[in-house]
Amino acid sequence: MRADIVATAEAIKESVGLLRRHLDWDVSTKRLAELNALAESQDLWNDPEKAQKVMQERTALDSRMTALTEISRDLADNLELAEMAEAEGDTGTLDEAAAALVATKTRAARLQLEALLSGEADANDTYLEVHAGAGGTESQDWALMLLRMYTRWAERRGYKVELMEESRGEEAGLKSATLLIKGHNAYGWLKTEAGVHRLVRISPFDSNARRHTSFSSATVYPVVDDKIDIKLNESDVRIDTMRSGGAGGQHVNKTESAVRLVHNPTGVMVVSEGSRSQHANRAVAWQMLRAKLYERELKIREEAAAADFAAKTDIGWGHQIRSYVLQPYQLVKDLRTGKTSGVPSEVLDGDLDGFMEATLAMRAYGTKEGDTDDVE
Repeated sequence: MRADIVATAEAIKESVGLLRRHLDWDVSTKRLAELNALAESQDLWNDPEKAQKVMQERTALDSRMTALTEISRDLADNLELAEMAEAEGDTGTLDEAAAALVATKTRAARLQLEALLSGEADANDTYLEVHAGAGGTESQDWALMLLRMYTRWAERRGYKVELMEESRGEEAGLKSATLLIKGHNAYGWLKTEAGVHRLVRISPFDSNARRHTSFSSATVYPVVDDKIDIKLNESDVRIDTMRSGGAGGQHVNKTESAVRLVHNPTGVMVVSEGSRSQHANRAVAWQMLRAKLYERELKIREEAAAADFAAKTDIGWGHQIRSYVLQPYQLVKDLRTGKTSGVPSEVLDGDLDGFMEATLAMRAYGTKEGDTDDVE
């Protein structure tokens, strides 16, 4: 058999094996039978919300299982065709079989990636917070750059982005800001970005043009709805009101419309200032607090499974997940997966999919692209 055909077929077999294990084929087959039975029940639509969830789960599971079955069938069919063509010396048909296998490999890789976004809250909208580390203006400017990077990434995907709150730096940049990003799998993708990000560059704020290292962090937690039970006693929450931040001048909010909630048992804090109405900000803040506590519980589960590659730790040396070097050379390197890019400008303009995919693959399968040594 031709070497390229053998290599492609082996890659497809590996993907199919990983997909079957990830999907847990026997369990999924049983679950699909249960969902099909529910879908045929005349009583299902007595509860429209429950019916919609059942149908969505059924469609998604059936789609994944059907696609995996088709990939396995296409692999077998095209290998058989290649063997026959090779035996008959039919190079044209052999090339067609090789091309068909490459297409099947691409489809398997795509399905493999989609399978990684099947966590409990992966499909949800998400909140993303950016916080500047120590270092004053340098880190605050870096925080603003990160905020723009994630905004551009979301816009590239057609997601909707809303600024929930921001605290501006004294001279430039941001001390902190929170985005609400709405779109299918927004949390599933962005959860890979949680952690400390390190920037090395010639500072635009240094008159001596010296090289500076700055740190900022990203925190990501999914939007949750009322159906998710979050144990939250209002007596455990401190409620503060304050004036919203803004650009100044005529836009300054002269009333205490912003709301800050602090969950005393955990120290979890959220701020909402997107509306001029304190009542509206209060409602949003409670939603954010529930979401953040839910994310905290998800992270505890991940840590128990040794799958936490984005721990929220000190914003400084030794804790970064990714380094962005602009001088003396150009390199972005993810320290968890070894994934690199030699074009930082594109990464900072939202080209993050490769880094996200590598992290998802590492979490699911333990694979990485290189060593995790730091960059200067």
